[in-house]
Amino acid sequence: MFALMGASSTRYLRAMEFRTLMSKTRIVISAAVVLLAVYGFTARVKESSPEGDVQVGTGIGNKAPELSFFNADSTKVMKLSELKGKYVLIDFWASWCRPCRMENPNVVSAYNKYNKAKFTDAKGFEVYSVSLDRSRDAWKGAIAQDGLLWKYHVSDLQFWNSKGAQLYGVNSIPMSFLVDPKGIIIAKNLRGMALHQELDKHVKSL
Repeated sequence: MFALMGASSTRYLRAMEFRTLMSKTRIVISAAVVLLAVYGFTARVKESSPEGDVQVGTGIGNKAPELSFFNADSTKVMKLSELKGKYVLIDFWASWCRPCRMENPNVVSAYNKYNKAKFTDAKGFEVYSVSLDRSRDAWKGAIAQDGLLWKYHVSDLQFWNSKGAQLYGVNSIPMSFLVDPKGIIIAKNLRGMALHQELDKHVKSL
């Protein structure tokens, strides 16, 4: 009888030891899973937001938000990011905006002067025009009439509901943002010779 009790006690103790071991194993596995999850999340954060990454926004020093709209013929989507490596003037305007039309000759002058200039840190200069027009014909007519030679003309033809204007917080036009080769906004609302003077700071030779 005592032998049976001894054997039963041994089995009981072994079962308890096994349960304790399994419990500890589960705790270790759970901790490992948590650590792996935390490591994976941290790695993803570091990958998506590397140290020193510039905040996307519309202030000077911010990374300019991406713009991606159809061209004037509605045949091709043209992205702002395609112009990385150049100085870019993002120009918000419209055919019905008289101040915009009055400023256009200055933008044309800057384009002709700096488009093929040699910059100290860039491949060139480009204009990315975002129209707040509603009529495609009026928009295309103004492009031709004002001699806006560059190819980056985009619009969603939504007037003041323009997605680009909303993204950049534009509530009056003309409005412009000068972006450096890395896509960083370095100046805003440059008009007249102010645009030339800002670009001159970065030109090696014309």
